[in-house]
Amino acid sequence: MLIKRTQRSETASHGSVAATLSGQVGGLDRRAFLRRSGLAGGALAALGTLPVGGVRKAEAAAAGPLSAGATVRKNICTHCAVGCTVTAEVLNGVWVGQEPSWDSPINRGSHCAKGASVRELVHSERRLRYPMKLAGGQWTRISWDTAINEIGDKLMQVREKSGPDSVYWLGSAKMTNEGSYLFRKLGAFWGTNNTDHQARICHSTTVTGVANTWGYGAMTNSFNDIRNSKTLIIWGGNPAEAHPVSLQHLLEGKELNRANFIVVDPRLTRTAAHATEYVRLRPGTDIPVLYGMMWHVLKNGWEDQEFIRQRVYGFDDLRKEVEKWTPDEVERVSGVPPAQLERVAKMFATEKPSTLIWCMGQTQHTVGTANVRTSCIALLLTGNVGKAGTGANIFRGHDNVQGATDVGLDIVTLPFYYGLAEGAWKHWARVWEVDYDYLASRFSDKKQMETPGIPLTRWFDATILPKSDVAQQDNIKAVFVQGHASNSITRIPESLKGLKALELLVVADPHPTTWTSLSVEAGRKDDLYLLPIATQFECKGSRVASNRSLQWGEQIVKPVFECKDDLELIYLMAKKFGVADKMFKNIRVENNLPEAEDVLREINRGSWSTGYCGQSPERLKAHMKNQAKFDLVTMRAPKDDPEVGGDYYGLPWPCWGTPELRHPGTALLYNTNLHVMDGGGTFRPRFGLEREEKLPDGTTRKVSLLAEGSYSKGSAIQDGYPEFTLAVLKKLGWDKELTEAEMATINKVNPANPDTVSWSLDLSGGIQRVALMHGCVPYGNGKARMNAFGLPDPIPVHREPIYTPRVELVAKYPTLPDAKQFRVPNIGFSVQKAAVEKGIAKQFPLILSSGRLVEYEGGGEETRTNPWLAELQQDMFIEINPSDAADRGIKDGGWVWVSGAENNSRARMKALVTERVGKGVAWMPFHFGGWFGGNDLRKNYPAGTDPIVLGESANTITTYGYDPATGMQEPKVTLCQIVAA
Repeated sequence: MLIKRTQRSETASHGSVAATLSGQVGGLDRRAFLRRSGLAGGALAALGTLPVGGVRKAEAAAAGPLSAGATVRKNICTHCAVGCTVTAEVLNGVWVGQEPSWDSPINRGSHCAKGASVRELVHSERRLRYPMKLAGGQWTRISWDTAINEIGDKLMQVREKSGPDSVYWLGSAKMTNEGSYLFRKLGAFWGTNNTDHQARICHSTTVTGVANTWGYGAMTNSFNDIRNSKTLIIWGGNPAEAHPVSLQHLLEGKELNRANFIVVDPRLTRTAAHATEYVRLRPGTDIPVLYGMMWHVLKNGWEDQEFIRQRVYGFDDLRKEVEKWTPDEVERVSGVPPAQLERVAKMFATEKPSTLIWCMGQTQHTVGTANVRTSCIALLLTGNVGKAGTGANIFRGHDNVQGATDVGLDIVTLPFYYGLAEGAWKHWARVWEVDYDYLASRFSDKKQMETPGIPLTRWFDATILPKSDVAQQDNIKAVFVQGHASNSITRIPESLKGLKALELLVVADPHPTTWTSLSVEAGRKDDLYLLPIATQFECKGSRVASNRSLQWGEQIVKPVFECKDDLELIYLMAKKFGVADKMFKNIRVENNLPEAEDVLREINRGSWSTGYCGQSPERLKAHMKNQAKFDLVTMRAPKDDPEVGGDYYGLPWPCWGTPELRHPGTALLYNTNLHVMDGGGTFRPRFGLEREEKLPDGTTRKVSLLAEGSYSKGSAIQDGYPEFTLAVLKKLGWDKELTEAEMATINKVNPANPDTVSWSLDLSGGIQRVALMHGCVPYGNGKARMNAFGLPDPIPVHREPIYTPRVELVAKYPTLPDAKQFRVPNIGFSVQKAAVEKGIAKQFPLILSSGRLVEYEGGGEETRTNPWLAELQQDMFIEINPSDAADRGIKDGGWVWVSGAENNSRARMKALVTERVGKGVAWMPFHFGGWFGGNDLRKNYPAGTDPIVLGESANTITTYGYDPATGMQEPKVTLCQIVAA
């Protein structure tokens, strides 16, 4: 079932890649393909299982396991966020060999197919080599000086005419922390909050949902800690293909603990093949199934009553919603049988510790935030948070998507989740040592300075909607995109209108990406610039794995061709705009390249709120040097080690206080079983200290939002407590423990009223230090929220997808009303209503979902350009159930047309007839691009830069639908029709 595919001749199977590489129409045989690619014969067939000694060109391998005189350098795999270390051998400035790090506690000497092939990313002959611009429909080579001057002049012209918000700054989860931070800082100095990156379309709903439940929007435990779990539920994730090395930890834990391995997914994935229990649900019905589990938990008394009493708010409100979801109603809506649901609920609630693992199958929905919240509630109900083997284990999909989010490359916040209010801006003005009034002057007005920007999912709407519908001075007129693929954004037919309407488009990337091919297809002939950027193996800096661990990557080789480091491009743009002196006031710059270590030190000076303050460059480099000393399961080094003693690997945030305090990092969030200086913690009281509730008789009562009788080990305060301020220290009599220098800094932060200075604003770190010495968490000790008042649905509510095949359910479970969100209208309700009235579900009867392949990553331009990977998957395809295929006369391997519910969209691809998908459901991978509407766009790329493999994008077919709390798109469930081509 997992591998069923019509056998094809070897010539046909490999002809498309071979033909592309050879530049011939006729193609090559396999031996010739391998020879011309410089690969050892047979290497590709076994790529996923190699220990990576073979992952190098034949001529490099001839020198032996370690080339004589070679230098060994370590960096981090640039694909998913597991955080695998890549060990490189460099000889005479050339990367000649690669191994996976045997010492890394994360990947322990293994790589997946993508990781094994990363050396090819640097050596690729298909990269952008020099700056180019499209003028009169022709690609022209230009110098870097010309590019910076022309782009800078055009951007400033747009700013002068339409205001700073008219330029959209789209950054990247591929950048280091330092690059992402500087990109957001550049947005601030430009004067806009229209700065975003990939997290918007993968885990923005996770961040919002999880943070609004218990304090921080991140994975609570780690891949390694999942080895301790007795019950694992993987919900809407497929780590076997999306995060392959993580699966080693999951499967070893499963075998060692005889653990329940439960997969909940509409599709029988390669991960589901390992399941002890596979639950198939209708796409878009996660909330009913989760509530159905909770119905059984409450009915049988399996909830953790003591945990709820001490550490949870809103249980009674939650119970009322759960009671609506009887087994019969859950089955009616989702298709999951009652007996199976009860079985899974019992395992999760009683065979503990249990963990809930999710990815984009949960997040990419109009109810994405509510899905995430419901998962968190299930963990709270059963007490499966804050202990080894438990937690919300959220697998991230890009190597630094967690870090880029944390450092504030985001439309809703300044770095480290400080928000956009005046106090947040004043904090970062102090860190940056610039006047707050100067920063304010860069914006069109104070209101815009404190207003969230436009999500990247809506950039083209903000370009083509009437000006009156966009809540800023003018529409988006220019887009500067540095490291983001356009084909990963839904509604591609609409985006083409935006691409044509822009006055300027700048694409800064190692590859031209689909921004280029689609722009030309849209009719664009001018004002499109391509800037060649180095891969992260040609740069240095820190990145954050899914488990919140920071790792320092060394520069393996210098940037090839005329490529530039992300940091250098950001500096050159800041210099052109006249803000470089202020932006880089405390950051050393040499030959236009900012020093990455200095950028991280500035991050450390300002990031008290999230605990990025203790991970100095020196500490991170020591961890990379001493990887072998960290325990495989606990991720901790021996306490007596002179360099990394007692640290958790990568100093996972929060790592409190200054680097000199040597906090070990926090491997497990909210763990009250450890002292806070040992990595312990509590839930964060971010939502007030008490809440007024209305009672049935009309009276009100005040309910505490602080923990009751629960506290971390060794805490001097043995109950709930608020966040620490100077005033709180004074009340406790602990202010005397502040040093004279710390008090001087606190007084400088707020000379008029220093008592209000908090743990997150105190640039000295003194308030944090004193709280920690008393065993207290600086942010306080509160309750997690089942009722997240302030969100659109404080208690999560099931809402049918915008395009649902179950139109009879819309009346009872409609999407939210239309509203203005993130400066643009969200008309999901109107779209859903129109779809029902027009009978869209009859015209497009198949549910369409999307996901990942092990061979490719993200938008795919990078991996589809890699010959190692390109041979493995050469064709875009759609999975269709045998019954649906038979009804349509579709054969396995045959060409089909897929049409979507909007814009008369259609796409041509191959059919994979398989029972992986149930009847009425189809599935596509989302990594392809370079075709549109059946047309091959290879001619639109500059000569020599086209990817080896092209194909239709799944997002040509995806449709309208946005999460109201985040702007997340909905590519996981729409409607389509499939016919034989």
